[in-house]
Amino acid sequence: MAGTDGEAVDLTRYAWLSIGTAVATIALKFVAYLITGSVGLLSDAAESVVNLVAAVVALIALIVAARPADAGHHYGHGKAEYFSAGAEGLMIFVAAAFIMVSAVQRFITPVPLERVGIGLAVSTAATILNLAVGMLLIRVGRRHRSATLSADGRHLLTDVWTSAGVLVGVLLVGLTGWQRLDPAVAAIVGLNILVTGGRMVAQSVRALLDEALDPADLERVLAVLDRFRGAEVRFHGLQTRQSGQHRFVSLHVLVPGRWTVRRGHDLAEQVETGIREALPGSTVFTHLEPLEDPRAYHDYAYDGHDDRITPPGTSAASG
Repeated sequence: MAGTDGEAVDLTRYAWLSIGTAVATIALKFVAYLITGSVGLLSDAAESVVNLVAAVVALIALIVAARPADAGHHYGHGKAEYFSAGAEGLMIFVAAAFIMVSAVQRFITPVPLERVGIGLAVSTAATILNLAVGMLLIRVGRRHRSATLSADGRHLLTDVWTSAGVLVGVLLVGLTGWQRLDPAVAAIVGLNILVTGGRMVAQSVRALLDEALDPADLERVLAVLDRFRGAEVRFHGLQTRQSGQHRFVSLHVLVPGRWTVRRGHDLAEQVETGIREALPGSTVFTHLEPLEDPRAYHDYAYDGHDDRITPPGTSAASG
């Protein structure tokens, strides 16, 4: 039997916010580049272009992920979010490559900067905008378990670090007159965001491989099972996974064979309800089995939670 609780929250308005932010920061940073001639500010503007493309991809992913289950996708479309998060990581690589190439070229051929103060003020405004929106997206992404919004938020915060490094470089050039500081700082920032992009891609790959729920969520499930487990009630075959905003839990409920179907069903319903209350928005699958039947045990390639849900040494004989 199975039970589902809660519906996916419409998060597309946050993707639109990200798109609007990207357009605004591109304009501000490009104006700052035109004012100063700083390659650091140009590369910073280039990363914001990547932010815009990523935000559009995120919007598409959220629209697809929100579609309900259908005849061709029985578990919904939640995994579309992980493709978006992975795409954003790859786009960060593109931005980093552009920054590194621009930095090397400008390091070889330095160019004096102009009107540094005005350029810094304009770029700082764009950075503050990215910081505010990035923190909002990460907070909303965590609250609703949205890989897309979390990745988009981290992408914007990466842009904030990029901008901060560029601003420091431009400021130092203005104070010292050493033109090569500008591309040097840009190169360091490029290396830093490569690390961020790598982490985002790795996280998306793990999610696409049906990674289990995080330890905190898993502990909530086990705590629910602890409430029901007893001499006549045991559990087995606990499996979990996450798909975008959706969480899935499946397990076997083992009860004495003499129990009526009604009694076993009532217990399974209580277990499902308890898990859904602990994990809002989750889908829970249970399978009822007789406690005394040897076939009810050891039928999973991995049952790493056995010590918590079925006491060690449990067998048909001990039932």
